[in-house]
Amino acid sequence: MAGTREVIDDGGVMSIDVRGSLRFVALATVLAGPVQALDVGFGEVDITPKLGGREKVWLAGYGTGRQAAGVHDPLMARCVVLEEGRTRIALVSVDLVGLQFPAVQEIRRQLPEFTYVLVSSTHNHEGPDVVGMWGRNQFSYGVNDAYVAEVVGRCRELVKSTAQAMVKDVRVSYGTAEDRNLLKDTRQPTVFDAVLRVLVFSRKNGEKVGLLVQWNSHPEVMGSKNKLITADFPWATVRELKKKYECPVAYFTGTVGGLMAPPPGPTTFEYTEKHGLEVAGLAARAIAAAEPLKLTPMKVQAQMIYIPVTNRLYRLGLSMRVLRRAGFVSTGDPYRKGQAMSEKSPGQLLTIETEVARLQLGELSLAAIPGELYPELVYGEFQEPADPAADFPEAALEPTIAETLGEEKWMLFGLANDEVGYLIPKRQWDARKPFAYGRKKSQYGEANSCGPEAAAIVMKGFARCVAGQQGSLQAAEASRKDPGGEADPGAGKAKTGGGKRD
Repeated sequence: MAGTREVIDDGGVMSIDVRGSLRFVALATVLAGPVQALDVGFGEVDITPKLGGREKVWLAGYGTGRQAAGVHDPLMARCVVLEEGRTRIALVSVDLVGLQFPAVQEIRRQLPEFTYVLVSSTHNHEGPDVVGMWGRNQFSYGVNDAYVAEVVGRCRELVKSTAQAMVKDVRVSYGTAEDRNLLKDTRQPTVFDAVLRVLVFSRKNGEKVGLLVQWNSHPEVMGSKNKLITADFPWATVRELKKKYECPVAYFTGTVGGLMAPPPGPTTFEYTEKHGLEVAGLAARAIAAAEPLKLTPMKVQAQMIYIPVTNRLYRLGLSMRVLRRAGFVSTGDPYRKGQAMSEKSPGQLLTIETEVARLQLGELSLAAIPGELYPELVYGEFQEPADPAADFPEAALEPTIAETLGEEKWMLFGLANDEVGYLIPKRQWDARKPFAYGRKKSQYGEANSCGPEAAAIVMKGFARCVAGQQGSLQAAEASRKDPGGEADPGAGKAKTGGGKRD
């Protein structure tokens, strides 16, 4: 057995076998013993879909009907396995737009020997649809289910093979570097998370074993006209860092809502490569500044959450089977699972099940957020006061990553274990006339969000994870699931705001 977890329940605390824990646990803490040596493994596998068969490959991230016509560079799944005694954690990154929670649950089911498996998507806009909404047209399901099953299988084998090639007793350092010139914010107010974060794993003699890089930008340099499969700019970033440091590199996406994207430029592979090399240069600065830290002991706390889907397009997509996720009737408590939606409950508020988590890796916290987080929710740089034309300008402020974690060193993986869409501060929600900033139409974002409550549910869920590890959390009932016009660009600048909070 790879260890046990505590399930915090209204009835007390019970220990369960970790092999079954991910099916049942709402709040789970890995029980770690005395600090032991850290072992690490790096691995990667090609997950590029095959072209030319009966099933067309529809590219995700923009409009519908974008059929893949070739491959520029391979899509990869990359893995970092961390092992401390009997605690074994796998961190997987896939060059996809957003692997869905049911697929992640299946990967976990096939890896019962692991304490925790996290699968994050880079949010690549030049790879296959794995969500459903980018098929032949807006009424067509765009996912090849056989391909998703293949990705599940390859991720399983990747994790297993990586765990068989571990480097013992490694040293770790953590570094950051910042450059706002490598980002644009395409939505008002203007707020950035322009910090690149890196973990450097080394042998005792200083030889680098591998790099884990986390950066906050949409992989979408190639734009909506491209029809060649590519990992976009991370392809060049990873290639350059591998060459420079002669070790494996795992790239993870962080905060990309709000909307964090590369600077404007030509939609060419030359420019994509140039930008990727610039990101690699920022990573090199972070590596040069890295200082030692401990990644043990390792603990994980995960919270099952149930997000209301009030987005009419999402609900229509679910009813038409363009989006294929199990729905549950809202209980009124976003941390308690309801009954499965059925034909008998069409008027009920629908929720989808997902997960938020906090990994406490020694001196480092890792926030696992299941969607595209707005940077306001990282640092608390809310516009103050909110634009009065927004739908909820007096809404309470959500908890933020920075205030929840305090002064701890941290990383953030976006699209971690799921892609539930944009996580928008409620004060920014702007779907009804009159629109904020004097605009003639709403800004982009709300159309790809479950609803205005999603951000608060995720951020409060994350805060529950952190509080639970600190022993101050009131119990929550465990889930019982068996393993679906332009405005003035200078307007709306954000500043750190106070405001009321829940």
